[in-house]
Amino acid sequence: MLMTPGPTALPPSVREAAGEELLNPDVDPAFADRYDALKRKLGRVYGTDDEVVVLGGEGILGLEAAVASTVAPGDRVCCLSNGPYGDGFADFVERYGGEAVLVDADYDDPLPIDALERTLDDGDFDLATMVHCETPTGTLNDLTPALDLFDTHDVPTVVDAVSSLGGAPVPTDRIDVAIGASQKCFSAPPGLAVCTVSDAAWERIEARDPDPLYTNLLPWHGAEQPYPYTHLSTLVVALEAALDLLLDEGLDAVYDRHREAARLCRERGRELGLEPFPDPERSSPTVTAFAVPGRATALQERLRTDHDVTLSTGFGDLADDVLRVGHMGYNADVEKVERTMDALAAALDRVD
Repeated sequence: MLMTPGPTALPPSVREAAGEELLNPDVDPAFADRYDALKRKLGRVYGTDDEVVVLGGEGILGLEAAVASTVAPGDRVCCLSNGPYGDGFADFVERYGGEAVLVDADYDDPLPIDALERTLDDGDFDLATMVHCETPTGTLNDLTPALDLFDTHDVPTVVDAVSSLGGAPVPTDRIDVAIGASQKCFSAPPGLAVCTVSDAAWERIEARDPDPLYTNLLPWHGAEQPYPYTHLSTLVVALEAALDLLLDEGLDAVYDRHREAARLCRERGRELGLEPFPDPERSSPTVTAFAVPGRATALQERLRTDHDVTLSTGFGDLADDVLRVGHMGYNADVEKVERTMDALAAALDRVD
C-alpha cells in the first residue's frame, strides 16, 4: 500500500484513463478538446480566472519554469522559507542570475513574518517566492500575513502549492504564479506540472523575454496552438479523470476528507508516542511528518517488508529523523490511515 506524500496511489478510473488508446496531441482534435477541458477543470480547482498552463514534467519543472520566466539577471528576489523547498527557490534564483535574499527560519518554526517585514522595509524587491506546504516537514504555512506584506510593498509572488493544491484551500486569488503537480493531491501519475499565471505576471514575463526554452512559460501564452510542444497526452487524459473525481466530490468535501484523515493519523500517532515534526497546529492536512530520531529508515524498511506499506523518510539532515505518512488525494481515507497506523504500531515494536 503506497502511503507516500506523492506519488500517490491511483484510483481505478485514473488507471483506466491512462490505458485508453493513445491520442496524438499534434494532429488529433480530440486531444485539443481534452486539453481545453483539463484547463477549465484546473481553473475550478484553483478558483481563479488566471490563465492555466500545464507543463510536461514533474513538479520541479513548474518551480524552475516559474523562476526562469520571471527572474531577470540582477533582480532582487525575496525568498521566504522555513523548509527545504523554500530554500530551493533561492538556488533557482541564483542559477538564473537573480539576487536571492533568503528570509528564513528553522524547519520546525513558522514563517518569519517579523523578519520579512524588516527586510521589505529595508529595500525594494522585484519578486518573492514561498511554499504553502513544505512536504519534507509536513508543514502547512499560513501565507496570509506574508501576502499582506508583499501586497503592501507591491511585490509579485511565486508560490509552491504542489503538495496542497487539491487537498487544502490555497489563496490562489492573491498569488501571481501558483504551482501544483499531478502526482500529489490529484492522485494522477507523476509527469505534469500545473500553474496559474496572473496578468501582472504575464506582463513581467513578456518584459523579461526569457532565454530558456523548455523552462520558459512565455511560449504557452497567447500561442496559436495552446501547447507549443508535443504534449504528454496519456498523462493529460489521466489527470482529467482524476480531476473529475475531485470535482464530483466537491472541493469542500475533499478538504474535509483530508482534515479527517490527518486528524486520525495524528491521533493514532500520539497513542504510539509519536508527535508531528512541526507544531500540530501548523501540520498539513495532506501529510504528517512524525519525529522519529534515528529510526526513520529502519521503520520504513520494516513497514515495507513486513506489512507491504510504503512511507517516506525525511530529506537531507532529517533523512533518518522524520517518517512521513501521505494522506493526500486518493489516500486521504480513514480506512487506509487505520491500516497504515496499525502497521506502524507493529513496526515500532520491532525497531529500537
